[in-house]
Amino acid sequence: MDFSQLLVALILGILEGLTEFLPISSTGHLIIVGDLLGYNDDASKVFKIVIQLGAILAVCWDYRERLTKVACGLASDRSAQRFVGMLLIGFLPAAVLGVMFHSKIKALLFNPLTVATALVIGGLVILYLEKRSYHPRINAVDEMRWPDALKVGFAQALAMIPGTSRSGATIMGGLVFGLSRKAAAEFSFFLAIPTMFAATAYDLYKNRALLDMGDLPVFAVGFVAAFFAAMWAVKTFIRFISNHTFIAFAWYRIVFGLIVLATWQLDLVAWSDS
Repeated sequence: MDFSQLLVALILGILEGLTEFLPISSTGHLIIVGDLLGYNDDASKVFKIVIQLGAILAVCWDYRERLTKVACGLASDRSAQRFVGMLLIGFLPAAVLGVMFHSKIKALLFNPLTVATALVIGGLVILYLEKRSYHPRINAVDEMRWPDALKVGFAQALAMIPGTSRSGATIMGGLVFGLSRKAAAEFSFFLAIPTMFAATAYDLYKNRALLDMGDLPVFAVGFVAAFFAAMWAVKTFIRFISNHTFIAFAWYRIVFGLIVLATWQLDLVAWSDS
């Protein structure tokens, strides 16, 4: 195992942690940067799954008090049962559609050019939504009802297209359906727990033949980097959206996506198409 591989793992792990819960698409960034770094072989598929697990465990750690309270009260506490019910309802659309279309989408759309296009389109959608009048009726996750969770769940399913952003789809969907910025962001974080654990387990099972103990040091570096980067990103993001809109993220998506498309059009970078 050479130093360059560990450095790539560190870079991609930090990138995953920083982008997983922001509306800018962590999967899209990993595809683009992984392609630039030449890390897009079979081993990289499992690596990207492992570092996503590191990021979601960071959210579990950040919200450990809430999650522990829910787990302890699940048998008798009505509010805990309702909270879990909201997550399961929100998780359902992505679970069903993921099983149906996951393999086809990965085969056809997981490439830098698709990601770049989705980044630009998603940025334009965010700009449009931010220009609309905004009157939230739900200021906390506990105020949500099952139709609210289901609608956000369908929004989350849009993120099956790489570059769309799972957090972006759920947060912006939450705003459209009446959630406050903080409530939409927190529900996105909580909804990521069952969604990403299920996706990780499914992907690991599907790619189990690619698992190799020789890759363990690389996976460990990426996992740890993603965990700590995600811990910082989640706390910073919650503070940011308390006083700001999502317009900065929209422009970032648009500029980043256009740069990738321009380098492809001008033959400056030989982006892969699969």
